[in-house]
Amino acid sequence: MARLAYGDENSSPAVRALANQIRKERDGRMLNLYSMLLNAPPVAEGWLALFTAIRQQCTLRGDYRELVILRVALLNGASYEYQVHVPFALREGVTQAQLDTLDRWQDSAVLTPAQRAVLAYTDSMTRDIHVPDAVFEGLRGHFNQREIVELTATIGGYNLVSRFLEALAVDPESAHG
Repeated sequence: MARLAYGDENSSPAVRALANQIRKERDGRMLNLYSMLLNAPPVAEGWLALFTAIRQQCTLRGDYRELVILRVALLNGASYEYQVHVPFALREGVTQAQLDTLDRWQDSAVLTPAQRAVLAYTDSMTRDIHVPDAVFEGLRGHFNQREIVELTATIGGYNLVSRFLEALAVDPESAHG
């Protein structure tokens, strides 16, 4: 059960407009994450802008983005984040076999060298914060500067998401809304 009450999207005309914008940019849905964020409308607005940019405006391929999100969720024990993103990953071309090996990706034959480089970077950023030069250099043969910046923002951003979800015990979608 969530540690705080979910925000009231009808609390003011400004919050109602923000809720409508969230639904517009999130396939008509109001996820529990965003319902919680409505308690702090300026944060919800900034969050929406950041994650709309990451998910919809970046050049980084969607399969890399979703592998990162799922790996961050696994590392941080964020089941809500993981459950929400599995369907996105499958739509972006991540296979079920690749999903099944995310907890032991280092030994996986179903991942490409670029996917393994992305996952090594994700693990370093999430677990250690300081990324070894060798891990960073592993990205250079697969990604240009813009993609590396987008990848870095995605990893950092979804670490924020998992920490927010877990700290406030945001309910799975089936439990609220």
